[in-house]
Amino acid sequence: MVDLTVIILTKNEEQNLRKCVESFRGTAKRFVIVDSFSTDGTKELAAKLNEELEKIDASLDFYENPWKDYATQFNWGIQNTDISTTWTMRMDADEELLPELAKEIDEKLEQAPEDVGGIVLRRRVYFLGRWIKHGGRYPEKLLRIFRTGSATCEQKIMDEHLLLKEGRTVEFKYDLMDNNTKDLDWWTGKHNWYSNREVLDHQMTLENAKKVAEQQEDLLENGSSTKQAKRKRMIKNRGYYSLPKFFRSHLYFIYRYYIRLGFLDGKEGKIFHFLQAYWYRFLVDAKMYECEKFHRTMKEQGDLK
Repeated sequence: MVDLTVIILTKNEEQNLRKCVESFRGTAKRFVIVDSFSTDGTKELAAKLNEELEKIDASLDFYENPWKDYATQFNWGIQNTDISTTWTMRMDADEELLPELAKEIDEKLEQAPEDVGGIVLRRRVYFLGRWIKHGGRYPEKLLRIFRTGSATCEQKIMDEHLLLKEGRTVEFKYDLMDNNTKDLDWWTGKHNWYSNREVLDHQMTLENAKKVAEQQEDLLENGSSTKQAKRKRMIKNRGYYSLPKFFRSHLYFIYRYYIRLGFLDGKEGKIFHFLQAYWYRFLVDAKMYECEKFHRTMKEQGDLK
């Protein structure tokens, strides 16, 4: 068992939480659930999982905190849950470790050299039960494990990343998987919620363009995100948003589905790439247009209902 605490943020994740925790296969010493007042059976499930984990000398602790945004919630978890393990890990409730990754963490993490402060993991996304391998979606490389106290989540409304304050990063070989089992109605509702956050984030960026740009550049250079994350952010802010509204979502879908071979992901891929690369991006543009036409500012978003 590794001296590792896994932080998982939840809101109505009864359907996903067990498979997330069980995917560690006894590797992690402690799990910390930071819940934003779920109304399903998440809290009861957490108590049951803790009873099961105690049998193998592990634990799962359940905390509740009002939701503001992901970064605030995660940073609250780092600061207020008495983490004493050598390593800390960020996981989403709908994510799982592949067996090979659980074994790799068990064998390699505590053997990491002292100058290694963080571990970059590869994530694969499943949609309607199918692994989305194409369209530029795999592998997504994310800093997910860090020496306790050496990282924080950058304070952004969208596309927030862990930033390493000291040490270098190394990349592990095997994957974690995003495999949400909720239905398409929930998925589209979630992305409608995301679109409001995206518009608000863009409005705030425009309002404080120079200040925000300087702060983000400083964070990305002095902290340690992945090169992939830095590149994506630069392309999005300096490339994608410089293109005309509505046209850019059309262009992005063509790039993802045809140029990056998204069509090879079958019917599930066609649905995913259309909804995620075209419909969602078009919806963001439509809401931006509406706000500009009627001189509105997007309201701050609560948690996902």
